[in-house]
Amino acid sequence: MNNRRTLFLLSIGLVVAAALGLGSSIYALRRARAEQAGDAASAADVKVIRFARNPEMAPPFLLRDISGRIVSTADWKGKVVILNFWATWCPPCREEIPELVQLQAHYKDKLLIVGASEDDDGPQRVQQFAQRYGMNYPIVMATRELIDNYGGVPALPTSFIIDPQGRVMTKHTGLYEYEVYEREVRALSGLPVDARIETFDDTGQIFLKNAANATELPDVDLSGLTADQKKEALHRLNAEGCTCGCKLTLAECRINDSTCPVSKGAANDVVKRVRAGQPEPDTPPAADDAPQPGAQSQPAKPKT
Repeated sequence: MNNRRTLFLLSIGLVVAAALGLGSSIYALRRARAEQAGDAASAADVKVIRFARNPEMAPPFLLRDISGRIVSTADWKGKVVILNFWATWCPPCREEIPELVQLQAHYKDKLLIVGASEDDDGPQRVQQFAQRYGMNYPIVMATRELIDNYGGVPALPTSFIIDPQGRVMTKHTGLYEYEVYEREVRALSGLPVDARIETFDDTGQIFLKNAANATELPDVDLSGLTADQKKEALHRLNAEGCTCGCKLTLAECRINDSTCPVSKGAANDVVKRVRAGQPEPDTPPAADDAPQPGAQSQPAKPKT
């Protein structure tokens, strides 16, 4: 009788121990999965800042702003600079001005924003606009030389981010959130930032002239080419001009405007000819010979 009772109690003990063990295993598994999910969510939440690996110095200039004061790149050392190309008639430009004003006010000891207006109406009208919008940073009238030195500005707004050593670290075209600029300003100023910094080789993302260094182009299929064929294709793409009116090479147009159907078709035709072993045309259209654009890729200026 005692043996049966002992066996019965032992069996109950084993069942309870097994149940507890199973419960612990399930709890540990669920906790591990939760931690993995949390780690994945945290990784997804990490912001990324991308700067040029070997940045070029900002092209120098010396101009008077709309108030008559000298603005010179020689005076920029020691501060982060945002060189912002814009125009009063550009809706996205007007939309981002309050954020730039806020950014300049918050980081006035670390940051200098310089506006480069592409308006044709002269500094007086731009100054009136700047006063109305409370723009608290210097504004120069963008000259053709200034625009060309920065690689052309086919769309507005376009901002070049320059570090305290005077190097162009990245470029933004179009509207970006305040936090994007703030993270970059903080990172370049040596302030704490909740983001991971990655670097890239400038193959036209900042200065279009560096498109010649690109080994891949948006929506251009270079797969299946030998090393020599790929070299030849890239050479042709950097020599032949796009006929969409952009006055850029095919390679530059693909980087500058990946949605352009003209450069996409022409570039892939070039690759097909190289793949088939067909010779380069005797007189491929050069970028400088491309037709003059009827309209910039910038927002169209409203008629008055």
